[in-house]
Amino acid sequence: MCPYRYYDLMRKSKDPRHLRFQIVLSVERIGIRETARAFHVSRTTVRKWHRRWQQHGYQALEARSRRPRRSPNATPPKERQKLVALKHTYKRIGADAIRTLENLERSPRTIRKIWREEGVSSRKRRKKHQTKQCLREVKKRWALFQQIDEDTKDLWDIPEYYVQMKRKRLPRVQYTARDVTSGLLYMGFAQDKTLTNATLFADYLNTELSRLGADLSHTTRQTDNGSEYIGSVTAKTPSPYTKTVEAIPGQRHTTIPPAAYTFQADVETVHNLVEMEFYEIEHFEDPLDFLAKATTYQLFFNLARPNAYKEHKTPWQLAQDKQPALSQHIAMIPPVFIDELLENHVESSFRVGHHVPSTPSFSEDHPALHRLKPSRTKVAVRVLPCEKVHKPFFFVVRRSPRIVFFPLFPAGRHR
Repeated sequence: MCPYRYYDLMRKSKDPRHLRFQIVLSVERIGIRETARAFHVSRTTVRKWHRRWQQHGYQALEARSRRPRRSPNATPPKERQKLVALKHTYKRIGADAIRTLENLERSPRTIRKIWREEGVSSRKRRKKHQTKQCLREVKKRWALFQQIDEDTKDLWDIPEYYVQMKRKRLPRVQYTARDVTSGLLYMGFAQDKTLTNATLFADYLNTELSRLGADLSHTTRQTDNGSEYIGSVTAKTPSPYTKTVEAIPGQRHTTIPPAAYTFQADVETVHNLVEMEFYEIEHFEDPLDFLAKATTYQLFFNLARPNAYKEHKTPWQLAQDKQPALSQHIAMIPPVFIDELLENHVESSFRVGHHVPSTPSFSEDHPALHRLKPSRTKVAVRVLPCEKVHKPFFFVVRRSPRIVFFPLFPAGRHR
């Protein structure tokens, strides 16, 4: 093979020893002068590699370091030990920062080199799965109901659920609350995403959890910065939701930093699971059937579904590990239609307590009518069966622009 072809071939080689071996073979065939001319190197270089090959063979074609055995500028052993000790002290801080903090003379590059030689790991960014594992260990040590994450989920963007929602007037929004350390799930449903609905759902949870013995005096209720939780971004006073949450002494409402959506990872994970395991596979006859199946799924989630990321235990098992004397009913708080909570709240706000006869009689001089402010509008009074609140009868005073309910009790005063 022609030496020029050797040169074209070796130019693409990644192993320099292979090129030097071709130089040696070329010397055996055409001599030193022609080889130097063919490979575009000096005759001294050709003689050097040919001589090394004759003495020690192919391994001698490896390049030799020109570094002296002992450098006059080498870092003294005591200083090397100090740099290693500083790395153990500062842990995740890098060489540049340590050099600034300790006013060192050595360059950051030299410091990192010493750390590598001494086997000290340099700063490494935690991988995503490692960060998650660290956060799980932190949340695992929290007390029960130390933090409850709340968020809303739009249901109209789920294809399998959308048609049923439109035809059967099913809820459009899900209000979700989840205890971070145990994973206990609580749900509410409504037609709109509003501050009123969020406030009513918060009041519902406060009442039920307190009734079942949950200690909320050290609870943090975390939400995002949506208007359904904070009201207006320019508001100078706390929103009704915040006031409802903080009505329990010691409980406080906090919001996540703007655009820090990973802070709500626990409740967002539940939203994904509920969509896959419930909304995409269930079929509903009507709103009552929807609420029944939602209740069944929440019971399954809290009492029977093990969580692979929480020791393969159910939320109730994790809660019981935290507080063994806790009632199991705390994992069985049923989902609720928040719109009905609003109706009941409005209805109860217009109730008036007074003594009334045991029979559903009335007249224009009834004492209850005198409690109303004078108006030019006509007052229509009629007797209706009170099936909704399981009382014998009640009469309704229709008065623009509102309807006032006056319950009639057999005896005594309205509670």
